[in-house]
Formats: sequence, C-alpha cells, structure tokens
Amino acid sequence: MEPWDRAGRIAAYGAALALTPYLLIKVGWVAGSLLGVLPVGAGFSLPGWVVLNTATIGMAGIGIVVGLALVRPWGMRLPGAPLLFCAWVGTGFLVPVLPYVLLAALFGPGGGGGGGSDDGPSMPEWEAALVQAGFVGMGLGLAVALPAYLRRRWPDAFTGRVGDGGGRPSRVPPWAAVVGTVIALVWVYWAAGGTAGLTYPAGRDLNWHLLGGILGLWALLASAAYWSLVSQRPAGLPGWIPAAVGWLGSGSLFAWSAWKLPLTGYMALTGSSDVWPENPAVATVLHLAAVGVGAVILKGTVRRREDESGDRDRPLPTGKGHNKGAGGWT
Repeated sequence: MEPWDRAGRIAAYGAALALTPYLLIKVGWVAGSLLGVLPVGAGFSLPGWVVLNTATIGMAGIGIVVGLALVRPWGMRLPGAPLLFCAWVGTGFLVPVLPYVLLAALFGPGGGGGGGSDDGPSMPEWEAALVQAGFVGMGLGLAVALPAYLRRRWPDAFTGRVGDGGGRPSRVPPWAAVVGTVIALVWVYWAAGGTAGLTYPAGRDLNWHLLGGILGLWALLASAAYWSLVSQRPAGLPGWIPAAVGWLGSGSLFAWSAWKLPLTGYMALTGSSDVWPENPAVATVLHLAAVGVGAVILKGTVRRREDESGDRDRPLPTGKGHNKGAGGWT
C-alpha cells in the first residue's frame, strides 16, 4: 500500500471518529430540550430548536457514513454521484473554515449573538471543545482521505493542464464567476465593517467577522478557479489546482448558504431580527444566489475538465466501474 493511500485510510477513520461526539451531543440536546432538562438556544422556540438540531444530527450521521465510505471496501461500490455530492457538501462545510478555527484560537473571539452558531448560551466548555474538535478532525480527515479515495477510484479525473482543450468554445456559463465575485465582495465588505444591508449591527462579534471574511475569500477563489477553467488561462497550469479550488470554494458557497437559508427564512417569518446582523431579505437573496452559483461552479468545473480532456459526452460519476480513460468518471 502506497503512503498516500495509507494516510488517506487512517484519515478517513479519524474523520468518522472525530464527528461521533458531535452527533451524540446533538442527540442529547434534542432529547434534553424535549424533556425540559436542557435550555433552548437563544432566539429559538422549542420546535425551531428541535428542527435545527435534528437537521444537524442527520448531517453528522451522513458525514460519518461518508468518512467510512472513503476507506471501507463497500465505499468503492457506492454510486459515484451521491457519494461525491455528500463529500462535496462536507468538505464545503468544514475544510474552508479550518483557517477560521486557527484565527479564532489566536485572537480569542468571545461568544455572543450574531455568529450564526447553533450553540446554546449555557453550553459547557467541554462540550464546546468536543464540538470544535469534531469539526476540525472531520475537516482535516476529509482533506486527506477524499483525494486518496478519488485517486483510487478515478485516477485520471484531474489530470491534464489548463488550456488542453485547444481553444474550443466553452460549454459552461461564464456569468457564474461574476455572480460569485459579487457575493464574495458583499461578504468581505461586511467582514471589513460595512453596515449596508445589516439590520442589527450590534449583533456582530469577532467570530462573525472572521467567518464572513473567510467564506467571502473562498467564494472569490472559487470564482477565480472557475474563470480559469472557462477562459483556459493561464495556459499550462496543472488542471488539478483550479479543479480542487473550485471544488472547495463551490462547496463552501453551496453548503453554508443552504444551511443558513432556511434559518434566515425562519428569522424573517418569526420577526427574530436581533439574532443575526444581516437583513433577512438581503441575506435570503445572497444565500439563494450562493446556492445556485455553487452548484453551477461545481458542474462547470467537472464539465470543463471533461472538455479539456476531449471526453465531451462522458457523464457524471455513476460508480459502475473504474474506467481509466480521459474523463475517469465512470
């Protein structure tokens, strides 16, 4: 077994193990709130709190299954498209915010409203440490295990260089890069202290600024990677670089906004405008756009890599074999 494969397998087990305490904590929160022995999070009703945490329980369960699928033999037999979708969402949630964890540790941001966290106000320190360790462990594990899995299953998927398509017309829409850049600039503007589009500026804290800035930067990187593949510039750049950046950045756009979108709608319907700083209407538009652009960037990244390899009609991963042709997707 090659060293990269061994490291990927260890990382996959580590990712699944790291997220297990988070799953158990969330189950305890739901059970405790329903039994009346644990408080409901600030700004939430009991039904809203239960729905939110039940959703995160499901997400954690899927994350654990994905981690195991990247190492167990049955993971090689799963259909490629749903497995990669779950992995895309998981890496989009966790890998891009690893710098946030480091910066938060260095600058020591305090708690408070406005960070978009679902943590309750009375959360013990040991629970907070386990939750953070679970996110960091899962993010680091996926960052190592997923490339190793992809290399085993589709070894040629990210081969080639930018511009290998020979100047053929692109079949992917270039406007997605522009929209993604606009979204990124709004988030960076807010993170830098801008107040236009906010209804509760007092709800901002350092956590909110750091997370918004990092997600905005990832949106910019995704847009730049997408544009590189669409425009085929700079020619000669290894294709896996924009493909990987596009994968992570588009996953970040999609995953975080898909998670925040229903919560933003809940805040707008209940009039809880003092929970998050953003204006609910503005935030809803941004999150809808981010979800759509994230999906378009992912699809365009995959399709453009197929175009550059000359395999125009090859479908998305199906998991029906281990074809090692130019596209490497089936």
